[in-house]
Amino acid sequence: MAFRGERTGRSRRLLLEREAETAALESRLSELTGSVQDGEAAGTGGLLAFAGPAGLGKTTLLGEVRRRAAARGCTVLSARGGEHEQGVAFQVVRHLLQPLLATVPEAEHRRTLGTWYDIVAPAVGLVAGAGDAAPDPQGVRDGLDWIVTRLAVQHAPMVLILDDAHWADAESLAWLTGFAPRVTELPLLLVVAYRPDELPHDAAAFGRLAERHGSRTLDLAPLTPGAVGRIVRDALGEDADEAFCRETWAVTGGNPFEAVELAARVADRGLKPQSVHMPELREMASAVKGGGLVERLERMGPSVVRFAWGAAVLGADASRSRAASLGGLGEAESADAVAKLREARVLADPPRDGEGDGQDAAPLEFFHPLVATAVYRAIPAAFRVAMHGKAAAIVSQAGLGVTATARHLLETHPESDPWVVQQLSEAAREYRRAGAPDAARRCLARALREPPAMEDRAQVLYDLGCSALLTEPAITVNHLRAALDEPVLSPDLKEAIVYRLAQALGHSDRMAEAAETVAQAARWATDAKTRLHMQAEQFMWNAFRADEQDSAARSRKLTRLADHLSGRGLAERYILGLRAWDAMVRGEPASTALHWAEQALGDGLSWTDERWGFEVPVLVALTFMYCDQPGRAEELFSQGIVECQDRGWRGAHLSFGCTLLGYIRYRRGRLSTAESMVRDGLRIADRVGHQVPAQYFAVGILIEILLARGRSAEAQELAASYRYGEITPSAVVYPDSQTVHGELLLALGRHREAEVQLTRAGERLDARGMRNPAWCPWQLDLARAIEPSDPVRAAAVAEEGLARARRFGTQSAIGQALHARAAVAPPQRRAAVLAEAVTHLERSPSGYDLARALFDHGVALRRTGQPQEAAEQLHRALEGAVQCGADGLAGRARNWTRRGCGHCSRAARRPRR
Repeated sequence: MAFRGERTGRSRRLLLEREAETAALESRLSELTGSVQDGEAAGTGGLLAFAGPAGLGKTTLLGEVRRRAAARGCTVLSARGGEHEQGVAFQVVRHLLQPLLATVPEAEHRRTLGTWYDIVAPAVGLVAGAGDAAPDPQGVRDGLDWIVTRLAVQHAPMVLILDDAHWADAESLAWLTGFAPRVTELPLLLVVAYRPDELPHDAAAFGRLAERHGSRTLDLAPLTPGAVGRIVRDALGEDADEAFCRETWAVTGGNPFEAVELAARVADRGLKPQSVHMPELREMASAVKGGGLVERLERMGPSVVRFAWGAAVLGADASRSRAASLGGLGEAESADAVAKLREARVLADPPRDGEGDGQDAAPLEFFHPLVATAVYRAIPAAFRVAMHGKAAAIVSQAGLGVTATARHLLETHPESDPWVVQQLSEAAREYRRAGAPDAARRCLARALREPPAMEDRAQVLYDLGCSALLTEPAITVNHLRAALDEPVLSPDLKEAIVYRLAQALGHSDRMAEAAETVAQAARWATDAKTRLHMQAEQFMWNAFRADEQDSAARSRKLTRLADHLSGRGLAERYILGLRAWDAMVRGEPASTALHWAEQALGDGLSWTDERWGFEVPVLVALTFMYCDQPGRAEELFSQGIVECQDRGWRGAHLSFGCTLLGYIRYRRGRLSTAESMVRDGLRIADRVGHQVPAQYFAVGILIEILLARGRSAEAQELAASYRYGEITPSAVVYPDSQTVHGELLLALGRHREAEVQLTRAGERLDARGMRNPAWCPWQLDLARAIEPSDPVRAAAVAEEGLARARRFGTQSAIGQALHARAAVAPPQRRAAVLAEAVTHLERSPSGYDLARALFDHGVALRRTGQPQEAAEQLHRALEGAVQCGADGLAGRARNWTRRGCGHCSRAARRPRR
């Protein structure tokens, strides 16, 4: 709800002792507007934050911001948080943007917003498209960033004002907190005001906005006795004596709102501002707020009280006609109530241009937030609940939407009303489409308490589980299991519940339970497609389990099933995709894995099909990469990333996409772009949450890239900052944390610790039959780790890894294994083994591995007295390392190349043994 206390012309008086604040405002506005040339602002944006308890003049300061910004030709957009609208998702965002968005037709919005339209339309109040697609919250926030950035440039210079930010809805506040750091790059000044003691616990980052911008929040201080005296004399005359003025300061605590209101009441009573009337002054001071204000309201009569209560309950949706209907007043009574409440400074006067004055549907605004709060809290609790119930019906009939209706229904007691369940369920669907799952969850939890009819209960539980999946997967499990226990359950809904339940269990690191859940569903399924769907899910979750007892049996069963499938329908193709992945990780010939991957791919696998998930499409794409077809894998990942972006899935899904696309670039030897992509993936994962799978993936791959670029100290710092290697995920994935940790320890020269990590990784993966060194090269790394202490065992381990690589059959796998074998071979054999490794890697897409092998080959040739051949290989290694971005390898190659011909000549003259 908005408040218009500053419209009475007292704003200048209330700016007493606000010189520091107005100076900061002038400075920011000057930076924003800059010098105007050719109609374009040359200034820069910034942030201005005012904080202080209620009544210290924040709203008046923002009124001054609005006035001065408009005078400088700025586009001004403003909104205010509402005490009772905090649960209405994106309420503040809508109030900020609607004045500009409403001036453009829908077709124009669709043209300019492009793929962003369907993502952000529900959040900003535009006409949403058909369907129930739900973007993730980060996708909506990214879309809002794009819209506001565009508007700021089109309507520069722009000032965004948010009053009472402590009452802003969580979704708007989360967006604003993330967007605020960008304002310095735009012609946009963001001005916020809030009560620091009333900021929500989860809005701590918002309270530090100014600090993050290198400035400080401007904390408003109470007025001094002199300033309060000035207010009293402006209102009551210059003959007000000093004792009376000082008493006014004492009873108001220097609060500007209370001082102005008290002076106005003294004037209304016709009291002389003299010390003899100080007892009456103290009595009137109690009536300015709290209980005194309520008593004053009650003296106006019951019809006025009911009208004020109705306006307080309706909040931002209050109008004369709706408040009258809620309070049970007729036309004449409501008009009389409005007049009396405005005269008593309970309601604000209408705008000075008269717009809305006298119109039944025009918004009603309280004089000040303190007044609105006092009126609302004065309503007896039971009566207030009943009024919210009636308000829900009034708001619904007025066509204000199901989310506005749901706000009131959330305040009512359960009464087994089907209409309530239906309204709350529809509001939840709207919130999910707007990327506000927490708001949806609140509505559905209340609908469940109504409670719904038996035939609707399973659907409500399912929707409730889906709304909490991203934020509280463990709670989702309880809701979905309860839904499965419902006696009335359609086959389609049951399948959907089982699929979501398995997802929630998997995301809660309970993969054995996920696998067992879909296994049970496969046994009771009567529909062949449903049974195949559940079997595909069972194979997938078992493949990810670290504690699977009989992986070989699962692989055999998967092989037999795949052999009888033709690839018709998604269920069959998903099983074929899992067969391709299983063949690859077990080290079957690459041609076998590629055959199944091609069969699974068919005409494409969607990353955003909510009935199937994105895991199998990702596994299929990675199978192509490990089988030496990174170009095909990169194409599939690029398509998947675009699909996620278009759907507004910009959280964990996009993080995985960016990270694994970077991993493909790393495997191709494009280390610089790989690092950039993986850092993007890690940045997105950090926004999703701490120690989530997407974050673990990104950290592990980034460590590998940093090691390849010769930055082992930086890799060590990264691992320590994320506690990488200390926590073992329950899923079997690559990069395997123990293997990557072992590689890091090996790079740091800590061979014994590396041996321990790599041995554990090998024991765990070998027990699962996962023996492909192209997928997880633990054997190749272990051979290097144990070579200083046990060269015989090292050679045996490397030889076994080479045998496995030859069975898989890709050029890169064989070349990498030969390189590892050479590292633990006797010096006189190394050059020959490395020559073979180079031959294979030259026919592979692994540019970085080729550069490494060329370097080691060149060093081995030089040490065996072949300087000319060595020089050629070292030069090729240097060129390859530079092209790959392997700075550390390039430095070493450059140093060996510079050792000079004299060293080469001495090596050539050294007698050979």
